[in-house]
Amino acid sequence: MAKFITLFKLLPKKHQVILAVLVMITLLLMFIPPESAQASKQTPSNTSKTRYDVPLAFRTPDAPTVQNIEESGEVEASEQAAEAITADLADKTSEALEPQVDKQAPNVAELEHFEVKRGDTLAAVFQRASLTAREVYDITQLPLAKEHLIKIMPGEEITIAKDADGALKLLQYRIDAISTLTVNRDATGYHETVAAKQVENRQTFVNATIKSNFWNAGVDAGLNPAQIMQLAAIFGWDVDFALDIRNGDSFSLIYQQEYADGEYLRSGNILAAEFINQGKRFTAIRYADGKYYSEDGRSMRKAFLSSPVDFKYVSSNFNPKRLHPVTGLVRPHRGVDYVAAIGTPIKAAGAGKVVEASYNQFNGNYVFIRHNATYTTKYLHLNKRKVKVGDTVKQGQIIGTLGKTGRVTGAHLHYEFIVNGVHRNPRTVELPKADPIASQERTAFMALSKKLMASLNQQKQVQVAMQQ
Repeated sequence: MAKFITLFKLLPKKHQVILAVLVMITLLLMFIPPESAQASKQTPSNTSKTRYDVPLAFRTPDAPTVQNIEESGEVEASEQAAEAITADLADKTSEALEPQVDKQAPNVAELEHFEVKRGDTLAAVFQRASLTAREVYDITQLPLAKEHLIKIMPGEEITIAKDADGALKLLQYRIDAISTLTVNRDATGYHETVAAKQVENRQTFVNATIKSNFWNAGVDAGLNPAQIMQLAAIFGWDVDFALDIRNGDSFSLIYQQEYADGEYLRSGNILAAEFINQGKRFTAIRYADGKYYSEDGRSMRKAFLSSPVDFKYVSSNFNPKRLHPVTGLVRPHRGVDYVAAIGTPIKAAGAGKVVEASYNQFNGNYVFIRHNATYTTKYLHLNKRKVKVGDTVKQGQIIGTLGKTGRVTGAHLHYEFIVNGVHRNPRTVELPKADPIASQERTAFMALSKKLMASLNQQKQVQVAMQQ
C-alpha cells in the first residue's frame, strides 16, 4: 500500500485526478446492487414481476394531478401503479379493521338535533328534519307523542336518527329535566316510552340576619324569590312583614333541593323554619299533608289573615280619638288604613258570607263579611267589588280591588275587625287559632318535628362556630 501511495505521488497532477475518479466509480459499483436485485427485494413473491415506475407524487401526502402525470409521460404506468397500491392498501385496511367491526351495530345514521324556533309548529320541525308525511302522521298518532310533542316550546330540542335508507329510526324529546320521550321504529312498527331519571332530594340549610329588609336578607342567603315568598306566607299569620320586621331579626330554614344524575334540578319545599321577630321565636314544620305546623303541632294557618292586602304602608292606625282629615272633627278611627296602588287585590281575611256589598258617599264601594256569630270584617273605599251579597268566600279569595271611592284623601283600604259587635284593632287583636295537628297524627308529627328542629339547631351551631 505504501509503494502504491509513493507511485501515486510520482504521477503527474492530471493523472492523479483521473486515477482518483476511477477508484471512486469502482467503489460505487461494488456497493450498489443491480436493478434486478432491487426489484426482487421490493416485489412480493406472490405478485407479478412487472415493474412499475411510481411517480414521486404518489409517495407524498398529496395525490398527483392529471396534468402532472401527463407531463411526466407516465400516465399508463401511474394508473397501473395506483391500482396496485390501492388494492394492496384496501386488503391491508380490511384485514386490520375486520376484528373491530361491530356486526350487531344498528344501521342508523348519526343523530341530528333540531331546535324549536320561535313560531315553530311540530310540522315545521318535522319538515326541517325531512320526514315523510307518512312518518309525521304515524308519530302524531302515538298517545305519548301526541300528548307531549304538541307542547313544544322555543329553545327545546328534538333529536332524530334515520336508517341507511333515510327512514325514521329514532326520535327523542326531553319533556323536562327529569323525563325524556323516546320513539323507536323496528320491523313491527313504532314504539314509545317515557324514561324518568331518579330524583334525589337533598336537604340544604340557610341562616340569615336581617340588616336592611327581609327581602334582601333572603336574596343574600341564596334564596330565590319563590322561596322568600313561601317563607313569608308560612309566618304571615304571626308576623306582619310590612310593619313588624326590624334590623337584627333572623331566620333559619331547611329546604329540599332536587337532583337527577348528580345534576341540580330545582329547589323544593321548605321542611323546617325558625323566625325570630323582635325577640319572639316562631317555628314551622311541614308535615305529610303539605301543611305547616309549629314545632309543638299548632297550625300555622290562623282563622284570619294578619292583613287583607299587600300594602306599602299604614297611613292611619286604629284610634278612637282621631282628628278626621277631611272634616277636622274628632271622630273615632275604628280601623286601619292600608296604602297601596289603585287596583291592588283585596283578600277576604277569613272564610265567611258576604252580608253587604254596595256603595255610598262615605264608604265608597264597600264589602262586609260575617265569618261567624263572633267575627265580622269590613272593607271600604274599593275601586271595584268582585262579590255580591249572599256569596260564600274562602280565606284569601279576592273580593275587590283597592281604590279611593267615597270620602277619602287618597287611595287606600279602610279595614275594620269587629268582635261580638265591638270594633277592635286589627293589628293587635288576638286572632283565633286554627285546628292543631290531628290527634292520630300527633305521634308521627312530633317525631318528625324533633328530628328536623334538632338538625336545624345543629346547623346553626356549626355556622356560628365557623364564624368565630
